[in-house]
Amino acid sequence: AVNVAYCLAKMGLSVTLFTVADKIGTPILHTIFSKFGASVNLLIKNGKHGSTTSFEFHDNEESYANVMISDVGDNRNFGPEMINLPSDLDIINSAKGIVLTNWGSNLKGTDLAYHLFTNSPKAFHFLDPADIETRKEEFRDTLKKLSHSIDVLSINENECTSLLKACNLESQLSLDLNDIENVKKAVKALSSEFGLKIDLHARIGAAWSDGKDVLFVNSFYTVPKKLTGSGDCWDAADLVAYFVGLDTTERLLFSNAYASLYVGRREFEPPTIAEAVDFVQAHYQ
Repeated sequence: AVNVAYCLAKMGLSVTLFTVADKIGTPILHTIFSKFGASVNLLIKNGKHGSTTSFEFHDNEESYANVMISDVGDNRNFGPEMINLPSDLDIINSAKGIVLTNWGSNLKGTDLAYHLFTNSPKAFHFLDPADIETRKEEFRDTLKKLSHSIDVLSINENECTSLLKACNLESQLSLDLNDIENVKKAVKALSSEFGLKIDLHARIGAAWSDGKDVLFVNSFYTVPKKLTGSGDCWDAADLVAYFVGLDTTERLLFSNAYASLYVGRREFEPPTIAEAVDFVQAHYQ
Protein backbone atom coordinates (compact mmCIF):
# COMPACT_ATOMS: atom_id res chain seq x y z
CA ALA A 1 0.00 0.00 0.00
CA VAL A 2 2.85 2.39 0.83
CA ASN A 3 4.49 1.81 -2.55
CA VAL A 4 1.26 2.30 -4.49
CA ALA A 5 0.49 5.45 -2.51
CA TYR A 6 3.97 6.82 -3.22
CA CYS A 7 3.66 6.17 -6.95
CA LEU A 8 0.23 7.82 -7.07
CA ALA A 9 1.60 10.85 -5.24
CA LYS A 10 4.57 10.97 -7.61
CA MET A 11 2.11 11.18 -10.50
CA GLY A 12 0.36 14.13 -8.89
CA LEU A 13 -2.66 12.55 -7.19
CA SER A 14 -3.95 13.47 -3.76
CA VAL A 15 -3.62 10.39 -1.57
CA THR A 16 -4.72 9.29 1.89
CA LEU A 17 -2.77 6.31 3.19
CA PHE A 18 -4.18 4.19 6.01
CA THR A 19 -1.46 1.99 7.47
CA VAL A 20 0.25 0.90 10.68
CA ALA A 21 3.75 1.70 11.97
CA ASP A 22 5.67 2.03 15.23
CA LYS A 23 7.64 4.97 16.64
CA ILE A 24 10.49 4.24 14.23
CA GLY A 25 8.45 3.58 11.11
CA THR A 26 6.08 6.52 11.52
CA PRO A 27 8.70 9.31 11.20
CA ILE A 28 10.29 7.42 8.31
CA LEU A 29 6.98 7.43 6.44
CA HIS A 30 6.48 11.13 7.17
CA THR A 31 9.96 11.89 5.86
CA ILE A 32 9.49 9.82 2.70
CA PHE A 33 6.18 11.48 1.83
CA SER A 34 7.12 15.00 2.97
CA LYS A 35 8.15 16.05 -0.54
CA PHE A 36 4.50 15.83 -1.63
CA GLY A 37 3.27 18.29 0.98
CA ALA A 38 -0.45 18.56 1.65
CA SER A 39 -1.35 16.27 -1.26
CA VAL A 40 -0.60 13.23 0.93
CA ASN A 41 -2.50 12.52 4.13
CA LEU A 42 -0.87 9.86 6.31
CA LEU A 43 -3.20 8.20 8.82
CA ILE A 44 -0.93 5.83 10.72
CA LYS A 45 -2.15 3.60 13.51
CA ASN A 46 0.37 2.66 16.18
CA GLY A 47 1.64 -0.88 15.78
CA LYS A 48 4.27 -3.05 14.17
CA HIS A 49 4.81 -2.09 10.54
CA GLY A 50 5.63 -4.62 7.88
CA SER A 51 9.14 -5.15 6.55
CA THR A 52 10.51 -7.00 3.55
CA THR A 53 13.95 -8.16 2.47
CA SER A 54 14.34 -8.93 -1.23
CA PHE A 55 17.10 -11.07 -2.71
CA GLU A 56 17.56 -10.56 -6.43
CA PHE A 57 19.45 -12.95 -8.69
CA HIS A 58 20.66 -11.96 -12.15
CA ASP A 59 22.46 -14.64 -14.16
CA ASN A 60 22.27 -12.78 -17.46
CA GLU A 61 19.92 -10.47 -19.35
CA GLU A 62 17.39 -13.27 -19.83
CA SER A 63 17.55 -15.07 -16.47
CA TYR A 64 16.61 -13.37 -13.24
CA ALA A 65 14.55 -14.03 -10.14
CA ASN A 66 13.81 -12.53 -6.76
CA VAL A 67 13.05 -14.03 -3.37
CA MET A 68 11.17 -11.91 -0.86
CA ILE A 69 11.13 -12.52 2.89
CA SER A 70 8.47 -10.54 4.72
CA ASP A 71 7.26 -9.84 8.23
CA VAL A 72 3.83 -8.30 7.71
CA GLY A 73 3.64 -7.07 11.30
CA ASP A 74 0.27 -5.82 12.45
CA ASN A 75 -0.92 -5.62 8.85
CA ARG A 76 -1.78 -9.27 9.46
CA ASN A 77 -4.86 -8.13 11.40
CA PHE A 78 -5.66 -4.79 9.77
CA GLY A 79 -9.44 -4.87 9.94
CA PRO A 80 -12.38 -2.44 9.74
CA GLU A 81 -11.73 -1.23 13.29
CA MET A 82 -8.53 0.42 12.02
CA ILE A 83 -10.48 2.69 9.66
CA ASN A 84 -13.64 3.43 11.57
CA LEU A 85 -13.45 6.96 12.98
CA PRO A 86 -16.08 9.38 11.66
CA SER A 87 -13.28 11.33 9.96
CA ASP A 88 -12.01 8.10 8.35
CA LEU A 89 -15.45 7.29 6.99
CA ASP A 90 -15.81 10.82 5.62
CA ILE A 91 -12.54 10.40 3.73
CA ILE A 92 -13.58 7.03 2.33
CA ASN A 93 -17.02 8.23 1.34
CA SER A 94 -15.64 11.22 -0.58
CA ALA A 95 -12.74 9.40 -2.26
CA LYS A 96 -12.61 9.00 -6.02
CA GLY A 97 -10.87 5.65 -5.67
CA ILE A 98 -10.40 3.04 -2.95
CA VAL A 99 -7.37 0.76 -3.27
CA LEU A 100 -7.02 -2.36 -1.13
CA THR A 101 -3.71 -4.20 -1.34
CA ASN A 102 -2.13 -7.24 0.29
CA TRP A 103 -5.29 -9.18 1.06
CA GLY A 104 -3.14 -12.30 1.06
CA SER A 105 -1.22 -11.26 4.18
CA ASN A 106 -4.19 -9.73 6.02
CA LEU A 107 -6.38 -12.22 7.87
CA LYS A 108 -9.07 -9.55 8.11
CA GLY A 109 -8.78 -8.60 4.45
CA THR A 110 -12.26 -9.77 3.48
CA ASP A 111 -13.91 -7.84 6.31
CA LEU A 112 -11.80 -4.78 5.47
CA ALA A 113 -12.74 -4.95 1.79
CA TYR A 114 -16.44 -5.16 2.61
CA HIS A 115 -16.12 -2.26 5.06
CA LEU A 116 -14.24 -0.01 2.63
CA PHE A 117 -16.29 -0.77 -0.45
CA THR A 118 -19.71 -0.50 1.18
CA ASN A 119 -18.76 2.83 2.75
CA SER A 120 -17.61 4.30 -0.57
CA PRO A 121 -20.49 3.63 -2.99
CA LYS A 122 -19.39 6.29 -5.49
CA ALA A 123 -15.70 5.39 -5.55
CA PHE A 124 -13.73 3.24 -7.99
CA HIS A 125 -12.89 0.00 -6.14
CA PHE A 126 -9.52 -1.57 -6.95
CA LEU A 127 -8.26 -4.78 -5.35
CA ASP A 128 -4.76 -6.25 -5.62
CA PRO A 129 -4.51 -9.24 -3.26
CA ALA A 130 -0.76 -9.95 -3.59
CA ASP A 131 0.37 -13.54 -2.94
CA ILE A 132 -2.70 -15.71 -2.32
CA GLU A 133 -1.19 -19.18 -2.83
CA THR A 134 -1.68 -20.37 0.76
CA ARG A 135 -5.21 -18.90 0.92
CA LYS A 136 -6.35 -19.28 -2.68
CA GLU A 137 -9.61 -21.10 -1.92
CA GLU A 138 -10.53 -18.48 0.68
CA PHE A 139 -9.77 -15.69 -1.78
CA ARG A 140 -11.88 -17.43 -4.43
CA ASP A 141 -14.80 -17.43 -2.01
CA THR A 142 -14.15 -13.79 -1.10
CA LEU A 143 -14.30 -12.76 -4.75
CA LYS A 144 -17.62 -14.52 -5.21
CA LYS A 145 -19.02 -12.62 -2.22
CA LEU A 146 -17.62 -9.21 -3.17
CA SER A 147 -17.58 -9.32 -6.98
CA HIS A 148 -20.53 -6.93 -7.20
CA SER A 149 -18.58 -4.25 -5.31
CA ILE A 150 -15.19 -4.63 -7.03
CA ASP A 151 -14.57 -2.57 -10.15
CA VAL A 152 -11.21 -4.12 -11.00
CA LEU A 153 -9.19 -7.05 -9.70
CA SER A 154 -5.49 -6.64 -10.43
CA ILE A 155 -3.31 -9.76 -10.36
CA ASN A 156 0.04 -11.00 -11.62
CA GLU A 157 0.75 -14.33 -13.27
CA ASN A 158 1.41 -16.15 -9.98
CA GLU A 159 -1.86 -14.97 -8.48
CA CYS A 160 -3.61 -15.87 -11.73
CA THR A 161 -2.24 -19.41 -11.52
CA SER A 162 -3.37 -19.69 -7.90
CA LEU A 163 -6.90 -18.61 -8.82
CA LEU A 164 -7.06 -21.00 -11.77
CA LYS A 165 -6.18 -23.86 -9.41
CA ALA A 166 -8.68 -22.70 -6.79
CA CYS A 167 -11.41 -22.71 -9.45
CA ASN A 168 -10.32 -26.11 -10.81
CA LEU A 169 -9.62 -24.56 -14.19
CA GLU A 170 -6.04 -25.79 -14.51
CA SER A 171 -7.20 -28.94 -16.32
CA GLN A 172 -8.92 -26.82 -18.99
CA LEU A 173 -6.29 -24.11 -19.37
CA SER A 174 -2.53 -24.05 -19.65
CA LEU A 175 -0.69 -22.63 -16.66
CA ASP A 176 2.15 -21.52 -18.93
CA LEU A 177 1.59 -17.77 -18.85
CA ASN A 178 4.63 -17.04 -21.00
CA ASP A 179 2.34 -17.49 -24.00
CA ILE A 180 0.03 -14.67 -25.08
CA GLU A 181 -2.91 -16.88 -25.99
CA ASN A 182 -2.68 -18.71 -22.68
CA VAL A 183 -2.70 -15.39 -20.82
CA LYS A 184 -5.77 -14.21 -22.73
CA LYS A 185 -7.65 -17.45 -22.14
CA ALA A 186 -6.77 -17.45 -18.44
CA VAL A 187 -7.85 -13.88 -17.70
CA LYS A 188 -11.05 -14.30 -19.70
CA ALA A 189 -11.93 -17.53 -17.89
CA LEU A 190 -11.37 -15.99 -14.46
CA SER A 191 -13.30 -12.86 -15.37
CA SER A 192 -16.22 -14.99 -16.50
CA GLU A 193 -15.97 -17.19 -13.41
CA PHE A 194 -16.28 -14.27 -10.98
CA GLY A 195 -18.28 -11.82 -13.04
CA LEU A 196 -15.79 -9.00 -12.63
CA LYS A 197 -13.21 -7.14 -14.69
CA ILE A 198 -9.65 -8.33 -14.31
CA ASP A 199 -6.35 -6.69 -15.16
CA LEU A 200 -3.44 -9.13 -15.36
CA HIS A 201 0.13 -7.87 -15.44
CA ALA A 202 2.70 -10.46 -16.42
CA ARG A 203 6.29 -10.57 -17.61
CA ILE A 204 5.30 -10.76 -21.27
CA GLY A 205 2.58 -8.13 -21.12
CA ALA A 206 -0.75 -7.12 -19.66
CA ALA A 207 -4.27 -8.33 -20.32
CA TRP A 208 -7.79 -7.19 -19.50
CA SER A 209 -11.09 -9.01 -19.70
CA ASP A 210 -14.70 -8.52 -18.68
CA GLY A 211 -15.53 -12.18 -19.27
CA LYS A 212 -16.67 -11.57 -22.84
CA ASP A 213 -13.94 -9.55 -24.48
CA VAL A 214 -10.22 -9.79 -23.85
CA LEU A 215 -7.31 -7.57 -24.82
CA PHE A 216 -3.55 -8.03 -24.51
CA VAL A 217 -0.70 -5.51 -24.80
CA ASN A 218 2.93 -6.62 -24.98
CA SER A 219 5.49 -5.50 -22.44
CA PHE A 220 8.29 -3.17 -23.46
CA TYR A 221 11.65 -4.90 -23.74
CA THR A 222 13.74 -3.79 -20.80
CA VAL A 223 16.81 -5.24 -19.14
CA PRO A 224 15.74 -5.10 -15.48
CA LYS A 225 18.04 -3.37 -13.03
CA LYS A 226 15.80 -4.48 -10.15
CA LEU A 227 12.90 -6.88 -9.73
CA THR A 228 11.02 -5.66 -6.67
CA GLY A 229 8.22 -3.10 -6.80
CA SER A 230 7.20 -3.23 -10.44
CA GLY A 231 3.73 -4.58 -9.61
CA ASP A 232 3.02 -1.64 -7.32
CA CYS A 233 4.14 0.76 -10.05
CA TRP A 234 1.94 -1.02 -12.57
CA ASP A 235 -1.09 -0.79 -10.27
CA ALA A 236 -0.57 2.93 -9.67
CA ALA A 237 -0.28 3.66 -13.38
CA ASP A 238 -3.32 1.51 -14.08
CA LEU A 239 -5.33 3.53 -11.56
CA VAL A 240 -4.24 6.85 -13.02
CA ALA A 241 -5.18 5.61 -16.49
CA TYR A 242 -8.65 4.63 -15.26
CA PHE A 243 -9.12 8.01 -13.59
CA VAL A 244 -8.21 10.02 -16.71
CA GLY A 245 -10.36 7.83 -18.95
CA LEU A 246 -7.83 6.14 -21.22
CA ASP A 247 -9.22 3.32 -23.32
CA THR A 248 -8.15 -0.23 -22.52
CA THR A 249 -5.24 -0.42 -24.95
CA GLU A 250 -3.91 2.98 -23.89
CA ARG A 251 -4.28 2.08 -20.24
CA LEU A 252 -2.39 -1.20 -20.47
CA LEU A 253 0.24 0.45 -22.65
CA PHE A 254 0.76 3.28 -20.16
CA SER A 255 0.91 0.90 -17.20
CA ASN A 256 3.42 -1.35 -18.97
CA ALA A 257 5.56 1.68 -19.81
CA TYR A 258 5.49 3.00 -16.26
CA ALA A 259 6.53 -0.35 -14.77
CA SER A 260 9.15 -0.87 -17.46
CA LEU A 261 10.72 2.51 -16.75
CA TYR A 262 10.87 1.66 -13.07
CA VAL A 263 12.58 -1.73 -13.41
CA GLY A 264 14.98 -0.33 -16.01
CA ARG A 265 16.51 2.06 -13.48
CA ARG A 266 18.79 1.22 -10.59
CA GLU A 267 17.29 3.80 -8.25
CA PHE A 268 14.07 2.96 -6.42
CA GLU A 269 12.25 6.12 -7.46
CA PRO A 270 9.18 5.75 -9.70
CA PRO A 271 8.93 7.84 -12.86
CA THR A 272 6.67 10.80 -13.47
CA ILE A 273 3.70 10.73 -15.82
CA ALA A 274 5.62 12.83 -18.34
CA GLU A 275 8.51 10.36 -18.35
CA ALA A 276 6.12 7.47 -18.98
CA VAL A 277 4.39 9.31 -21.82
CA ASP A 278 7.75 10.17 -23.40
CA PHE A 279 8.80 6.53 -23.06
CA VAL A 280 5.68 5.33 -24.88
CA GLN A 281 6.15 7.85 -27.67
CA ALA A 282 9.78 6.80 -28.09
CA HIS A 283 9.27 3.03 -27.96
CA TYR A 284 5.75 2.23 -29.16
CA GLN A 285 5.01 1.70 -32.84
